[in-house]
Amino acid sequence: MTETIDFSKSEQYTLSIRLSTDGFSFSVLNPLGNDRPWIENHPIDESLSLTANLKRTYQNIEWLNRPYKRVNILSVSNRFTFIPLNFFEDEQAEQIFYHNHLPCKNEQVLYNILHGNNVVVLFGTDKTAYSFLQEKYTEVRFYSQTAPLIEYFSDKSRLGNNQKMYVHLRKESADVYCYERNRLLLANAYPCTATADHIYYLLYIWKQLDFDQERDELHISGLMVEKKLLLSELRKYIQQVFIMNPAENIDLYAINQCE
Repeated sequence: MTETIDFSKSEQYTLSIRLSTDGFSFSVLNPLGNDRPWIENHPIDESLSLTANLKRTYQNIEWLNRPYKRVNILSVSNRFTFIPLNFFEDEQAEQIFYHNHLPCKNEQVLYNILHGNNVVVLFGTDKTAYSFLQEKYTEVRFYSQTAPLIEYFSDKSRLGNNQKMYVHLRKESADVYCYERNRLLLANAYPCTATADHIYYLLYIWKQLDFDQERDELHISGLMVEKKLLLSELRKYIQQVFIMNPAENIDLYAINQCE
């Protein structure tokens, strides 16, 4: 679909890149055109490092090497933690992060400030890949995948006067975000490798937060391998269950709304 994008005008566009062990995804948005980004997914060679996969991808895809107005890097990992904005000092970022996670080799600790939710997301990303991408682009910003999702779902949660749970499913985890009218109640990642695991964790969290089975809402996005089974089982216990649109690439839409 690259023919739908005029890459000779790339300096006007926003490039967003999702880095995941499941593969790479690239999104190109023309801020002056359609507000729906063009998205392309690429598999990776699991026998190679993240940076080696990146270098191979950049050798094979010419338009990635063009200049862009802005470049967003989305790091997908469970290695993130939160701290209230009022208690955050940037020089303590690494210390706070490793208080919650075991040290990892070749890791760069970064953070995103979410003013709308009064929280800071601390996250780790591959240090070599970080350096490679910084050398590639002058206007590059790094995000934990959870940061734009928190802000995007927070905006959605303003509608109505009920509580809402937003779930983003990945290959080996479920990211769960719960709100009470824009107020973030919970944000966490849970290890899930099967639909039965997803159902167990979601219903457990729903019960722990005392969400209402009839009034409150559950919104799902991400990778749904057994979609019919997942929905049918959840709807036995929760009346308001919805699939979000878009479902699979909602993070690449959300990142374009970040300042």
